[in-house]
Amino acid sequence: MRLLILAFITSTFTTSSTANCGGNFDIFTIDLKLEALSMGYSENSIQRFFKNVKKNPKVIKADQNQGIFQKDFISFSQSLISDYRLIHAKKNAKKYERTFSKIKEQFGIPNGVLLAFWAFETDFGINQGEFNTLNSLTTLAHNCRRPELFRPQIFAALTLFEQGRFDPSSTQGAWAGEIGMIQMLPEDIVKNGTDGDDDGVVDLQNSAPDALITGANFLNGLGWRANEPWLQEVLVPKNLDWYRTGLYDSMLVSDWKEMGVKARSGKLFEDDTSASLLLPVGRNGPAFLAYPNFRVLLKWNQSFVYITTAAYFANIITGSPVYDIKKPDKGLGVYEMIALQKKLVARGHDVGKIDGILGAKTRAAVQLEQQSVGLPADAWPTLKLLKGL
Repeated sequence: MRLLILAFITSTFTTSSTANCGGNFDIFTIDLKLEALSMGYSENSIQRFFKNVKKNPKVIKADQNQGIFQKDFISFSQSLISDYRLIHAKKNAKKYERTFSKIKEQFGIPNGVLLAFWAFETDFGINQGEFNTLNSLTTLAHNCRRPELFRPQIFAALTLFEQGRFDPSSTQGAWAGEIGMIQMLPEDIVKNGTDGDDDGVVDLQNSAPDALITGANFLNGLGWRANEPWLQEVLVPKNLDWYRTGLYDSMLVSDWKEMGVKARSGKLFEDDTSASLLLPVGRNGPAFLAYPNFRVLLKWNQSFVYITTAAYFANIITGSPVYDIKKPDKGLGVYEMIALQKKLVARGHDVGKIDGILGAKTRAAVQLEQQSVGLPADAWPTLKLLKGL
């Protein structure tokens, strides 16, 4: 009955466009309650779930302050990969050997992949975040920047609440609403949550086996190709056709071999496998072949620099050598990158948000412009390109 009254209030003072995001926060939460009711959740659950929900300005501030992703691959990887994380990755590989063996057998995912995410996300469960998860999700859904991502997560959290797996008052995590040792959103937990230690409970915050097997189940659902590589450092000839490099282009491994690409250690994967040649800091820096599983990892996190670093760290954990840093050309600073993005947009390119971050769209636009002005098309922006546009 109370929600029927709220329905009248909402229809009187709002329109559907303001209810979806933005506007008065209290009215926004009323709309969430009504939507939950229409989805079949009980009124009692809805009232208890949303009872103390609040907007958190710190969440918006955190969302707007992601400067770490403006770093290049060399700087980013050096800031995330440490002796501490490598040592503890190896310790945890041994400690949870049984769990990782189960994951390898069931999903074909080597331990390094999940250990890398576990390290980067929470330092192996130590730093899981101190933001109230429901407040974070509701704040981000209300903010209008990405409501289509966060609004469904609220109802997934409500599902977990009804299952006794989420406390709206005490469940905490990252500012963006991720929960647990490897930081997963509620929808992904509902779909992939797995009891890895056979205690009858799915606890991603306190049980490493639960978190790890849930992560493996998640990757499997994203399309992980069992027992195949994800990223491999390679050596490339100086006369390579640089325009063939980049995430949006791919060839068979056999074709890369014909072009003179060789593994820096070990052997390249099977000849009939598709792969892209990545040059994170240009043709004069380290080079990697990205196999289909690399694209699967990008579905976990869409940040190119983050996933390249995580994939590389997974290699290190599993025994690959440290990359050869070489002598990459000097890149652009944040404000120079923003200026470049504005020029690229003016020239008709889609670079996504103008944010000073060298993401996949900006790289693709840079490569096209390099090709058009006669520069090596390695997708690495330099002052020479900026001044030439």
